[in-house]
Order: sequence, then C-alpha cells, then structure tokens
Amino acid sequence: EDPPKGLERQSFIRMDPPKHDEQRKVVGPIVAPANLAKMETTIRERTIRVLDSLPRNETFDWVERVSIELTTMMLATLFDYPWEDRRQLTYWSDVAICNVHAPESPVHSEQEKFDELKKMAERMAKLYNERAKQPPKFDLLSMLAHGPATQNMPLREFMGNLTLLIVGGNDTTRNSMTGGLYALSQHPGEYQKLRDNPALIASLVPEIIRYVTPVIHMRRTAIQDAELGGQQIKQGDKVVMWYVSGNRDPDAIDDPDSFIIDRPRPRQHLSFGFGIHRCVGNRLAELQLRILWEELLPRHPVIEVLAPPCRTYSNFIHGMRSMPVSIPA
Repeated sequence: EDPPKGLERQSFIRMDPPKHDEQRKVVGPIVAPANLAKMETTIRERTIRVLDSLPRNETFDWVERVSIELTTMMLATLFDYPWEDRRQLTYWSDVAICNVHAPESPVHSEQEKFDELKKMAERMAKLYNERAKQPPKFDLLSMLAHGPATQNMPLREFMGNLTLLIVGGNDTTRNSMTGGLYALSQHPGEYQKLRDNPALIASLVPEIIRYVTPVIHMRRTAIQDAELGGQQIKQGDKVVMWYVSGNRDPDAIDDPDSFIIDRPRPRQHLSFGFGIHRCVGNRLAELQLRILWEELLPRHPVIEVLAPPCRTYSNFIHGMRSMPVSIPA
C-alpha cells in the first residue's frame, strides 16, 4: 500500500533520472573503492574488538552482540553521528521498515511512524546545519549539506533520503550477518568446508546475501504501458519485483534452494537490485561480511546456534530480531 496521504516520503530510490542520478552522485563517493580501502582497517579493528568480547560457554544473542553492534558502529561512522547515541540509528531503521500491525513493532500506526521519523529528521537537521556551516567533510550529512542536488531538500525529501541511507546501511548487512551464521549452522557440511578452506570466504559472502535475500522485494510504478514476460502492464500499475523469487530461479541459478558456498558464479543474484537503482552500498556490505568471517573463523571456528532466529513480521525485510548462540570453550 502507499503511505497515507500527507505521510509520504521522497528519496532518490523513488526517483527517475536526472534527479535520481544527481542525488545518488552526492553520496556515492563514501562507498567508492578508494574510501572502502581507507575504512577497511577501522572495520577490522572494531570487528576484532566485538568478537574478542564475546563470552564462552554461555548463551548470548548474536543479533544484539554482533550484528547490530557492528552495523550500528558503521552507520555512526558514515554519518559521523555521536558515538554514544549510535543505537538511535538502529531504532530509526527498525521504525522505518516495521509493519505497524505486528505485535513487536516499535510503533503501531503510520502516523506514529511518521512522527518518529520526523524526530529523526529534526535531530539530523541540527547536525546537517552544523555541517553546512563547516568546510565539507567525508560523511553523509556533510555530503548532503554541501551537495548541489541535496543541500536544499524539503523536509519530506530529507526524511526520505535519511531513512533510505540508514536502512540501507543497516538491514542488508545486519541480517546477512545473522542469516549467514544460521545458514551455516543448518548446513554443517558447508560449515566444515569453510573451516577446511577459509579462502572460500570470497564466495561465501555473496552466497549468504543470495540465500538470505535480506530485502525481499521492491516496488515500482509504471510510467507508460508496457509488456513484460507476456504480461500487460498499464501506466500507473504497481509492479512488485520479488528479489527472493529471482534468487531461487532455477533457470538462472543451479540448485537455487541449496546453500552452496563454493558456487562458480556466486555474485549472480538480485539481492542488491539491478540497473540504476542497484544498492549504492553493496561493496561496503560485502566488505563488512568478509571481514567478519575472516576474523571469526580463527577465533571461534565453532559457534552453536541454539534455536532458529526470531524473525521480523515483514514481507519486505528478512529481518531477524534475535538468535541465541553459544561458543564452546
């Protein structure tokens, strides 16, 4: 469904060129290869600290201790957000993608969701205005404040782009960190294959992202009549792209329902979308996952998943709210 009238939020993922291209270009440099290379050491150091702090021989929540913590630290860096308040970013991401009718939802109406995201925009606007008065820096708020295509956004567009960047920087990586461990626990032969040959991390990461499919679908609105796959699409029709279905398409992927960490073409998946709207931060997500497994395997080669993850009530995000695990001594 569309948001209720008056509660809509605009963002560049909902735009067509040229405005889409102009706004995406503003934030693109922060996830460009040169900057990812600069961030790798920091990401690795934080990952090591988180993993070294995990208890042994006791049950803990992998989502809370690892997945949320690592992605929230990354978000705080990308926005240069106050470190002590970084969990607010996770909360706002959860609000943005929640089903307001779910019992565990942080908000329970579209109006309440809009109000909470408006609070986010107000907090971010203070930081944004501070950055606008300072020389340009290499963080998302400074980029938005100084970018010619984003420096004068109306409130709803500012809210929409903030939400897009926070959710995009949180959900795919966070749920892949949890979903990947769970998938390996359900496929012990693949887990052992990984322990025997850590070089397979390079193909493990995209296979996790394909198999988990953190973003289940995206929707577009047809701007003209068209025919696709024998189906007639009329101008104004809503078209849903089920990434989760494409990632299990036997015509495109051999044995798609199996989790296989040494596939010959592991990056052949739709989890990041396709075309001009392909996830701008896809390489950052892969980098974080690669570093996690590079540091996890030598420290904790065995992690016991004690129960299936508690999942988010959603047909949009494959969210995982908690997952109990234990690390043997």
